[in-house]
Amino acid sequence: MYHRRGNQVCPVRVDYRGWNESTMNLIEAIKSVPDHRHSRGIRHELWLILTIILLGSCTGYWGYKPLVEFTKNHRNSLIKLFNLPSDIRLTLDSTFRNIIQSLDFEILAVLFNVWSQQEFSIDEGELMAMDGKSLKSTSVGGNSSYQNFVSIVSVYSHHHG
Repeated sequence: MYHRRGNQVCPVRVDYRGWNESTMNLIEAIKSVPDHRHSRGIRHELWLILTIILLGSCTGYWGYKPLVEFTKNHRNSLIKLFNLPSDIRLTLDSTFRNIIQSLDFEILAVLFNVWSQQEFSIDEGELMAMDGKSLKSTSVGGNSSYQNFVSIVSVYSHHHG
């Protein structure tokens, strides 16, 4: 697997130990994403930023500046939920941008698949409703993991609701 740092593509070693279906919750899965940022200047752990991106995106805050707005609107809830210091300075839009641009989407896809298989079992013959969308300008990156990630597929289980 590889991750991008600017125009440079770097190999990644991922520690899959502990990624088993009986023990992993979503936060633990997110915490296992490798952090390739330089240690100098890191204010927040990667798992916290990724979790904020996930929560914000799930509630309609799409984009770097909307994610900053999400952290402002839900500051007290985030502090309580993640047991953060009350005087924490939450992240800027440039941090969201840098993190999203340097993510290896293949790692996230594997991580999500393991977690979702743990959380949502699908019985043989179960009815599912599916809808897929591709995002604007998806023909970039060729066969990269980013190219494979820029689509949205919604699956609704009639059994699970």
